[in-house]
Amino acid sequence: MQYRTLGHTGVQVSSLALGAMNFGAIGRTTQAEATAIVDAALDAGINLIDTADMYSDGESEEMVGKAIAGRRDDIVLATKATMPMGDERNHRGSSRRWLVTALDDSLRRLGVDHVDLYQMHRWDPTTSDEETLSALTDLQRAGKIRYFGSSTFPAHRIVQAQWAAREHHLGRYVTEQPSYSVLQRGIESHVLPVTEQYGLGVLVWSPLASGWLSGAVRAGREITTSRSTFMPQRFDLTVPANRARLDAVEQLAQVADDAGLTMIQLALGFVTAHPAVTSALIGPRTLDHLHAQLAAADTVLPADVLDAIDAVVAPGTDLAADEKFDTPPALLDPALRRR
Repeated sequence: MQYRTLGHTGVQVSSLALGAMNFGAIGRTTQAEATAIVDAALDAGINLIDTADMYSDGESEEMVGKAIAGRRDDIVLATKATMPMGDERNHRGSSRRWLVTALDDSLRRLGVDHVDLYQMHRWDPTTSDEETLSALTDLQRAGKIRYFGSSTFPAHRIVQAQWAAREHHLGRYVTEQPSYSVLQRGIESHVLPVTEQYGLGVLVWSPLASGWLSGAVRAGREITTSRSTFMPQRFDLTVPANRARLDAVEQLAQVADDAGLTMIQLALGFVTAHPAVTSALIGPRTLDHLHAQLAAADTVLPADVLDAIDAVVAPGTDLAADEKFDTPPALLDPALRRR
């Protein structure tokens, strides 16, 4: 396992980190299975575990808490807030009112007195940066969080938040968690240059592109991945973007074969090769999935393999542009771009 410094924090984290989204109802994972995955991940050298309050309505945090009991100090523990937690209109977002409550709820579910990294799951356009950063700074001073970061923020919002922190003498986001894979490379043109400029740690999610890069999706085969059962539109081959992805996957499979690598090694080795990326979040649903992904822990792709990947999917290109999660709201809501 490789280790890297998380931004400018001085904290050392593994280049592969364990994402716990599949713990609980989402991945149909039991506590025993989740604990076995955590045990194996820690044994392999992973030291960062990332979850969120909304994963299976809090069940993921509860499972993580039980799995790490008795060894919390050896783990860099990260969670997230801002996504809706129920139907109550104020049980979401990044207001001070909600974040204070949401963090206490997360700490209770995790069974800990603090988290190492508290991340804003999405940018909340209804709340000012000063409001959010002020609340997070106070929570940090209270000892409930060590650091705070953003997740899937557009590049201009990352810059704005850094400015607001400096302008108002508040703590700043020290990490960003964007979606990044061989098939979704758009952040190379805007987000990653900004994170490098501000010295942010970067924890990338979906490095296997929702299973497209796991080796299970190939031409002529029925697509039966877990993700395809509840996100069928992302694997519908009548959609042009999905046909483009399948074509790219076939070419990438050849690149992997020529290099003597699995598709998973190629995919994870690609994202961890970028100098802006600190860690890739893997989200195994089973122990077999975990072991297949751990095989990429020491994968270092040579320049000729990285060049071959660039020839298949050009740098800065998103093959499924409509699946971007950092699109400015005005591009999604016509009312925001009309007087």
